[in-house]
Amino acid sequence: MRTVHRNRTTRRGRGLAAVFLAGALATTGLTALAQTAAAESPAPASASVVEIPAATADEVVEETIEITEDFDGGGARYTPGDGLGGGDQDEDQLPVFEVSDGATLSNVIIGSPGADGIHCEGDCTLENVYWEDVGEDAATFRNGSTYNVVGGGAVGADDKVLQFNGGGTLNISGFAAEDFGTLVRSCGNCSSMSERTIVLDGVTATAPGNTIAGINENYGDTATFSNITIVGDDEMTVCQRYIGNDEGDEPEESGSGPDGTHCLYDESDISYQ
Repeated sequence: MRTVHRNRTTRRGRGLAAVFLAGALATTGLTALAQTAAAESPAPASASVVEIPAATADEVVEETIEITEDFDGGGARYTPGDGLGGGDQDEDQLPVFEVSDGATLSNVIIGSPGADGIHCEGDCTLENVYWEDVGEDAATFRNGSTYNVVGGGAVGADDKVLQFNGGGTLNISGFAAEDFGTLVRSCGNCSSMSERTIVLDGVTATAPGNTIAGINENYGDTATFSNITIVGDDEMTVCQRYIGNDEGDEPEESGSGPDGTHCLYDESDISYQ
């Protein structure tokens, strides 16, 4: 496992981060300066609705990179090599990044195939992280109490985008996903089960997609939704409840929609395009 011990807030890191931000602004047309930069830069890496910025650099990752302190990738693309996995639903794939307790990973793009994405081994923050083609999962959260996903986006998850295995609270804000099974799932059959809280704000879910959040009502899970935008499918399930277990069995569905106890939102919290 490769270890990153330092915070890359160096002159080079700041310069790459500035390019990354300009590329992101260019794709949305927020400023004339960003539009000018876009005219001089390569097109965004993805033609999907999720606007993935053009990569500032490329690296093939042959062994998991361990993040022990805050790491700013400056908009570089990290593509899994064959040793990490083929990007399917194989449970034995390895992550591109393993983020230690308390660390922040920001401004990186996970290239295709996504292998097992990112593992957060404790409290962590993923900021402006993009997945061009999700493998087994985009990110898995465990062994902590508070996890944050801020900005970023993911495309092409056959099953789950964000897998929530640890206890505590997962906050997701300003995130976008397109072509997925479930955007975020509280583990339904882990060997260690506990109450989990999911908070989604400013999230955009673009069809095709089945479910935004899946939770286990028998363990007291809650999912709270605000400022959610669903694009292309007015029948997408916002919140699916399950009866979870700790024996590895497939969880049973127990209901969907707002119930005032586990799935917490009003009609005004969801908009459709």
